[in-house]
Amino acid sequence: MQILDGGLPPQRTVLPATALGDDPLRRLQEEMQLGDGSIGLRATTHPEEIVITGIPVMCPRCGARRDWMVICDRNEVSIRCRCAHQWVERELTRADYEAMIDVGGQDYPSLEAAAQATGYDGTLAGIYLTEPRPE
Repeated sequence: MQILDGGLPPQRTVLPATALGDDPLRRLQEEMQLGDGSIGLRATTHPEEIVITGIPVMCPRCGARRDWMVICDRNEVSIRCRCAHQWVERELTRADYEAMIDVGGQDYPSLEAAAQATGYDGTLAGIYLTEPRPE
């Protein structure tokens, strides 16, 4: 068996240069930052049902089917019920959260502050809030 070396340096794979917007690491960093550039918690209320893959979300603790607090902590989306039960919803992405929020979305310094400010800390367990109907 004969091995040819020839004194050639090993070849390295050269990756093509990517445009600034195509950099996956930079894109991930931008996705993890909120609008003001700080990383933190964002939450909004969602009074209607949430349907995931054709199945309505139901609180496993109290059976509620609507009136949720939807929490986005970086790229993890959680759902919280008025009874204060909360779970990570792996089927929802940050893009799904962004589609749910409206002008009611707000930044909070902690989950406790968000839950207390919106009434999802257990004090309103079993209560469905209705929105005023247009006359």
